[in-house]
Amino acid sequence: MLYDAADDPARLTPVELREAYEAQLRAVVSAHGVEPVADDADVDADLLEALVEGAVPQLRVEDAASILALDEERPDAEAILLELRDHLLMAMTTGVVDVDTIASNVDLDLSGQEVQQALEGRTAMTLAQLAAIQQYLAERNDR
Repeated sequence: MLYDAADDPARLTPVELREAYEAQLRAVVSAHGVEPVADDADVDADLLEALVEGAVPQLRVEDAASILALDEERPDAEAILLELRDHLLMAMTTGVVDVDTIASNVDLDLSGQEVQQALEGRTAMTLAQLAAIQQYLAERNDR
């Protein structure tokens, strides 16, 4: 479900965590094929080819959820997104962290308001942004 791609995200760098997300996605694309995933998930086939061949940090979380939803053992894309957001918000609550704190502690060049909009799904969030936010929250909560 993206947030569970790594057993201990606090011990990873954001790049390593993003790579774990991509490995989940790559497994789905490999199992179903690029063209069927492109059609069923409504994700650009060239982007999926790039994913199969390597890193795609600018892949949107919404696209990742659509890809993961093609795995029969996972819920639909909307449920994946809602669960991801819930997981991130719970991590913020546990760590007593607000969006301004996240913005000032991750290397994303986002304001607190932009972090909030991304977490709420009001603006697109990339896998690289998700990895930086999740890793920061996990590390903070691991203290």
